[in-house]
Amino acid sequence: MSRYLDMVKEPLHVKKLTMEQLGVLAHEIRQELITVLAKNGGHLGPNLGVVELTMALHRVFSTPKDKFVWDVSHQIYVHKLLTGRADRFHTIRTTDGLNGFALRSESEHDCFGAGHAGTALSAALGMCAARDQRKGDEHVVCIFGDAALTNGISFEALNNISHTTKKFIAILNDNEWSIAKNVGAISGYLNKLITNPRYNQLARDFEKFLMRLPKGHVALKLAHKAEEGFKGAITDVGLKQKTEGPGSDGRVGYGSAVIFEEMGLRYLGPIDGHDLPLLIETMEFAKTCDQPIVIHVLTQKGKGYEAALKQPEKFHGVGPYDLTTGNTAPAKPGTPPNYQDVFGQTMIKLCKKDNTVVGITAAMPSGTGLKHLEKAMPERYYDVGIAEEHAVIFAAGMATMGFHPVCAIYSTFLQRAYDCIHHDVCLQDLPVIFCMDRAGLSANDGPTHHGLFDIAYLRCFPNVVAMAPKDEDELQDMMFTATLQKHPTFIRYPRGAAEGVPIKDQPALLEIGKAEVVQNFANSGGKKIAIFGLGPMCTLARKAAAKLVGEGFDVAVINPRFTKPIDGGTHEFFGRAADVIVTMEDHALMGGYGSAVLELFSEKGIATPVARIGWPDQFIEHATSQDVLRQRYGLTVENVVAKAKAFGNEPRREVALTALG
Repeated sequence: MSRYLDMVKEPLHVKKLTMEQLGVLAHEIRQELITVLAKNGGHLGPNLGVVELTMALHRVFSTPKDKFVWDVSHQIYVHKLLTGRADRFHTIRTTDGLNGFALRSESEHDCFGAGHAGTALSAALGMCAARDQRKGDEHVVCIFGDAALTNGISFEALNNISHTTKKFIAILNDNEWSIAKNVGAISGYLNKLITNPRYNQLARDFEKFLMRLPKGHVALKLAHKAEEGFKGAITDVGLKQKTEGPGSDGRVGYGSAVIFEEMGLRYLGPIDGHDLPLLIETMEFAKTCDQPIVIHVLTQKGKGYEAALKQPEKFHGVGPYDLTTGNTAPAKPGTPPNYQDVFGQTMIKLCKKDNTVVGITAAMPSGTGLKHLEKAMPERYYDVGIAEEHAVIFAAGMATMGFHPVCAIYSTFLQRAYDCIHHDVCLQDLPVIFCMDRAGLSANDGPTHHGLFDIAYLRCFPNVVAMAPKDEDELQDMMFTATLQKHPTFIRYPRGAAEGVPIKDQPALLEIGKAEVVQNFANSGGKKIAIFGLGPMCTLARKAAAKLVGEGFDVAVINPRFTKPIDGGTHEFFGRAADVIVTMEDHALMGGYGSAVLELFSEKGIATPVARIGWPDQFIEHATSQDVLRQRYGLTVENVVAKAKAFGNEPRREVALTALG
């Protein structure tokens, strides 16, 4: 029997289905999501929660003329299913398949790409301004989550909407969860708004009254929260404004009940985000509004799959799982711990020994591993929400008071706080410690999540100490070393399983800027090749060295440890002693570690050819695994061996001039 989902080849087909047929389609979409993601992994919970919302959008609006701008866009899977990509949905997040986020190059229905939070309101407003400039008539709809309201960019956009355009439709998808449970005043405010019993009783009574009237259901939709002052006057849900100072009686008054109204946006809601007819009527009304409007929609993250409802944090972004139970496959015996868990456990050790160490996360306690500290020592743990800029400056403030705050932020997300790193941390030379998880590839997620630029964007700053551990034991050593520094310290390490080496009971203090010679020249008489393998590349360097030695080369392997300051003495020694230098890094070649080596050699007049292994000057796509992408772009043992041999067979002076440019 054919599914309606198989018949929907374009958004226009959604408009042709009856309400009963749309109900069946919603069920089919949920089954497709649950089945495909059980194999591929992905953002299951958020997408199960927006099935009806996405269907209503396509029922009322017409893409690609009308524009849907999704914040983060991890909840775009349903949109992809309804915009001609259902037959390829089984490829999502796999090599050469559909991307797990909005991607302009993938479809004309994806009008704006994303992968980080807080961008949608600004982007949508820019589209509205452009439309108004050329007197267009298309609608722009911004779909953002409650978590986006912990991000400062969202408020910068909200501050400008009513001054920029009269036609702007925003949908607040409120599921009370971002990745971890939302934190802070905004989260509490939204929760208070929708759960106050006195308001809800009044609302129910008012609804009963309206429903007795002719066309009362229409009146109810339009009247919902239209009089926010009425609600604020009767309940204590409003924004409290305490008047103090000379001439004040000190009483607490009530302003507008909703922050959006204060910013000049008309507010409707909250409404049931799974009531399809109600969603459609509300959106049809929004199309007619001559002022910016926010529709507050309540959705249930994980709706339709019991395992996702019970474990919303896990199923926000999940790996492959058992379709029946929702359980993910246990790690194979002997699998090394993940770097993030080594980091989390080390944080507990450090906090127990040093009362100046605290942990800070920007809404990623599980992803970074700080959940271990939260559980063991909650008083030393801070979650600031999706607010990386605030996290960095907050840490800087703590550092001025004698603390060593540890900011655990993914490499790609730390880019969002670049000016804060410069202006608030490095310029003041404050001892903030940055532990950058996901340095390197985040293969399934793709270019918005790859951490391939941090060496380049950090090594230009004065006062910085930057490190990359070759294994989990060295990660612990680097974290301990960082707590004893008086300068900004950065540690980059990859996603996923570590190397499987034993971790010492007590971490060791590393000498700043000192590399480790893992394997020296044997003076065997063969051509000398020195391989510098940064961080996780050190393991590949050792494997490549073994192959080259087997072919008669004399090979040294060096673990650089530091990208700033790099070990000038060790690099110069091997630069002069070797016939070929190979640098390996899980980072973009442009401005990365290899570039730093070339700069040093240029300054020292070293003409030894340098073969650099790293990521090319382009944005790297997503794939099923990092191994697929490493094979595709040559970050492999075989390519290291081939490049080392090729460079070793060319004239030294000519290659040096080419390499140094």
